[in-house]
Amino acid sequence: MKTVTPSVTELQRKHVVLELECIDRLYLNAYVPKLTSAAGVAGFFRGYLGHRFASTKQAGVMTERFVAGIRDFLLREDVPLVRFQKGQRKDDIFQQRLRKFKASQGVVFVGVAQEKARVPRTVRKHFGQGGTIPWIDYTTAMVNVYYFYCLDEDFGPFFIKFCSYFPYTAKLCLNGHEYLKRQLAQRGIAFEALDNGLLSCADIAAAQRVSDGLNEKKIETFFRQWLARLPHPYSPKDRRAGYRYDLSILQAEFSLTQVWDRGVHGRCFFEEVIRENIDLGRPEQVQLIFDRKMQRKTAADGRCRTRILTEGVTPSLHVYYKNTHLKQYHKEGRALRTETTINNAYDFGVGRRLHNLPRLRQIGFAANRRVLEVEKLSHDCHLGAERFQTLQQPVEVDGQRGSALRFGDPRVQALLAVLVLFCLQPEGFRNQQLRPLLAQFLGLKPEDLSRGRMSYDLRRLRLHGLIERIKGSHRYRLTPAGLKVALFYSRTYQHVIRPGLSLLHRPQGMEASGLARSYHEFETQILTFLEQKRVA
Repeated sequence: MKTVTPSVTELQRKHVVLELECIDRLYLNAYVPKLTSAAGVAGFFRGYLGHRFASTKQAGVMTERFVAGIRDFLLREDVPLVRFQKGQRKDDIFQQRLRKFKASQGVVFVGVAQEKARVPRTVRKHFGQGGTIPWIDYTTAMVNVYYFYCLDEDFGPFFIKFCSYFPYTAKLCLNGHEYLKRQLAQRGIAFEALDNGLLSCADIAAAQRVSDGLNEKKIETFFRQWLARLPHPYSPKDRRAGYRYDLSILQAEFSLTQVWDRGVHGRCFFEEVIRENIDLGRPEQVQLIFDRKMQRKTAADGRCRTRILTEGVTPSLHVYYKNTHLKQYHKEGRALRTETTINNAYDFGVGRRLHNLPRLRQIGFAANRRVLEVEKLSHDCHLGAERFQTLQQPVEVDGQRGSALRFGDPRVQALLAVLVLFCLQPEGFRNQQLRPLLAQFLGLKPEDLSRGRMSYDLRRLRLHGLIERIKGSHRYRLTPAGLKVALFYSRTYQHVIRPGLSLLHRPQGMEASGLARSYHEFETQILTFLEQKRVA
């Protein structure tokens, strides 16, 4: 007896035993706002320190004092210094030393490496007839970078790295799952750890509340506490004058972990997802997942794409949008991990300062949920026969008449394909947003598609229950039923009807196409049967 593969929706509904949203890796930039420009650096040396000329050479004393402070700290705290070799994985060294570290918190070791950094340099700039003056400009240079690998009672393992060259920018890297594990242990809530996540938890609701509680204020407080413990390049006087560190977000990972009751169910789900959603990286799908309008240039230059990796036995799905990366994979054979990594907050019109973390959190977690929703709908968007027939007929509601939405009609197919682009925008869409896209699908100029014709299409979509007007506005949004109809029409027409008929009616494809050969044989048998009946 042949077994029927469960649908994606059924797998999600019946076989997920734990679901957790959590900030994963946060990589933050610590910088002095007053010193991000060449003018600010010049103001530091001339205006604040009172030097006659603005020159970075005058930072030499500060650098020597900072490096000497690091050496004194190592001796005082009995902390080992490790010089990283080229190609050496720093995290591996950290994990090895962390296993031998006995204290509840403290600095595990300090590592030093040479890295390229953006630093101000003094150059000679020409003015007028051959005259030059000292001028400060930002450039790149290879400098020593000091990594402080630490363990915190509340946040777990993390590191802060300082550039040893003025203006001594720093980076902070922490992990939200490590924070979660520490907090659960302190609260006495039993859990079983998954690599960088949870496999089980005695109180998953409490775990979710703890994850949601990791906010920008706690991160800011945590950073300030450790700055006070570690060597600091700026004196208390400097900090009182406004030369103090601020935090911005370089990279933020937002993860959704779904643990399955049996590993085979997770594998089955992911295989179905990959089979049905290999086109998720196309511009129209990326717009849907990340809730962003895609410019033609972005779509054309390859900054949105899909990759399916099947290295070893664990496949993974990757969707890219500009500098943002959404990854989905089967974790340790037990859990489905969906994670969105935002490498540039400007991709979504959001600032990089740490106080923007709630907005980025909303974007990241929403993208994870959207990709799962798209996967489920694209796999399970079945329509009943009665519902399908209703769409093929005109409809009348409260005295208003709407024409049919006949499957295969070019205008209807284009209309529903365009609607998919707006299906998950919470603010909905307007007539004027729909018109240029519909015109493009139909091969028309936007001015050739009148506002009245667009209103006619919106009315029949509304009367058939596929869209609804947002109260108090001229905006519309797709209904859940409308999304299913749009996906069903689009996918069936694009992936079944058009390629199938093309194979059947293309003479040169008769030999290569199994479908065409089978249909030709079926047609021959029918004609033979009819001929026999006619003779009889």
